[in-house]
Parts: sequence; C-alpha cells; structure tokens
Amino acid sequence: MALTKDRNTPERAGGLLVLPVKGGVKIFAGSLVAVENGFAIPGKTAISLKAAGRAEEYMDNSGGADGAATIKVARGVFRFKNSVTDPIAAADVLGDCYIEDDETVAKTDGAGTRSKAGKILAVEPEGIWVEVR
Repeated sequence: MALTKDRNTPERAGGLLVLPVKGGVKIFAGSLVAVENGFAIPGKTAISLKAAGRAEEYMDNSGGADGAATIKVARGVFRFKNSVTDPIAAADVLGDCYIEDDETVAKTDGAGTRSKAGKILAVEPEGIWVEVR
C-alpha cells in the first residue's frame, strides 16, 4: 500500500557487513572477500561469486561448519594487485574488473571463469583501485 503520511524509514549504514563464513576456509584481513552460496570466502577464480568487499579481520573457520563464524567486511574503494596474466590498463578505468584471487583483480572474466569484482576507479603502479558495491 502506498504511503498516505510521512514515514520514519529505518536506516542502516551500508559500509560494513557481517557475513557468515563458509566452513573449511581462512580469510585474511585486507583480502578481497566474495560470497558463495550465502557464505563469505576468500576471493578466487570462479563463476557465480558476489564480490563483498575487504575483510576487516582475520577469520579462521577451517575447522568449522558453514556459518560457524562470521567476518566483518567493508564495502567501498580498495587497492588490489593487478593481474600479471590479464593486466588492467589506464584505458580500462570505469570498466568492470574481475576476481582472480583474494588480492588480485583481472581485466576480463577469463572466458567466463571469473566473477565481477567491481568498477575500476584508478590504475597505479602499486595496484588497481576498485569500487566494490
């Protein structure tokens, strides 16, 4: 039903997520985190992943079941390593980039083998600035 009066709509800060961690994995602080079937995992080359952001803490769920642990993940703009085999160039700014591993992004989807990491905002010798949203 449409509003007929003012509404105090609840707000939640979108910059930090708390996600359940997949069983059998370790996620290192500062790494690129993805979501696979509803659980946080370290970024990797795979299809159907959703880029979540940067791990704000180390989480070891290598001995736990799916969801036995949670991890804080920040959304925003972060600098990750540029792929050696599929490098991103300055001409790629504002295009999409793709997850190669938990610290590396690539220019292409690797012939359908990589999931999207986010938008390329800048290319520097030290790495690629990626907006993960």
